Amino acid sequence: MATRVAEAVEDLLARAGTGPESAAGGLPQWLNLPEPRAFRPKRKVRTVWISDIHLGTRGCNAEMLVDFLRSIECRTLYLVGDVVDGWRLRKGWYWPDAHNEVVRRVLKMAHNGTRVVFVAGNHDEMLRDFAGLTFGGVELVLEAEHITADGRKLLVLHGDSFDGVVLYARWLAFLGDKAYGLMLRLNIVVNRVRRQFKLPYWSLSGYLKKRVKNAVQFVCNFEDAVAQEAMARGADGIVCGHIHCAEIRQIGPVTYYNDGDWVESCTALVEEADGAMHIIDWAAEIRTRDSAGTTPGRDTAAETAARLPVPALAGAEG
Repeated sequence: MATRVAEAVEDLLARAGTGPESAAGGLPQWLNLPEPRAFRPKRKVRTVWISDIHLGTRGCNAEMLVDFLRSIECRTLYLVGDVVDGWRLRKGWYWPDAHNEVVRRVLKMAHNGTRVVFVAGNHDEMLRDFAGLTFGGVELVLEAEHITADGRKLLVLHGDSFDGVVLYARWLAFLGDKAYGLMLRLNIVVNRVRRQFKLPYWSLSGYLKKRVKNAVQFVCNFEDAVAQEAMARGADGIVCGHIHCAEIRQIGPVTYYNDGDWVESCTALVEEADGAMHIIDWAAEIRTRDSAGTTPGRDTAAETAARLPVPALAGAEG
């Protein structure tokens, strides 16, 4: 098993252009390329938490994530689990260029001085055997402790260990994963149609989850269980992902933070220089940006192509 995981990691790095064959000395040349000229300054924050990216699945909004990562500058970036979806990749390989670009962007941030901490989740659990190692400047851990600028101690973990479905009935989790995958595929189709009508991104799966109580309530009360763990460890707060529901909530003496996901809501949790923390809804920011007619820091390939004039057909008259 460990050999297969090592081979998979090596394959991912090679696909991202980080293999030893990519440049002399083992460093790819693109790591040292200058940043593209931005149309607006980057947002400077102290810390960023993102999770549940699910690279390797069709539901991953990789282009939106790359757009977000290009717009920020931070001291520390936490990847709070389910970055790569090993459950899906085990069934069949799906890895478009946009997913490569996410890996490249994270590795470039690490190369340029950002501390990048990868907390393994349940969908990328194959990496848990390698906790304590560093890949391309990215620290791989099971959980982490973060001290905010205002002195609060936060426990950082993915959160699957508190999910009764995953913990006690793994076969049921896989069954739920199939149904969830179907919902995400439907989400892709809906947004493809919306793009044809120049409508902004909208999460069908997120909409349904908020309206079906059982879809957001697990066997155990996830949020309360997480908060209890933070209290037991003497932490002031806890940051997690896993349930794809971004939230900041005070539970007794503990502040519960969930950074959301990048398959439905496209959200991140950030800490400002003074220790204040809030959620960034990137899909909402893009909608606001588009309605205001402003230009992003750097367009994705699809956005750029959409703005290019359509060439005239050969022989057509003006």
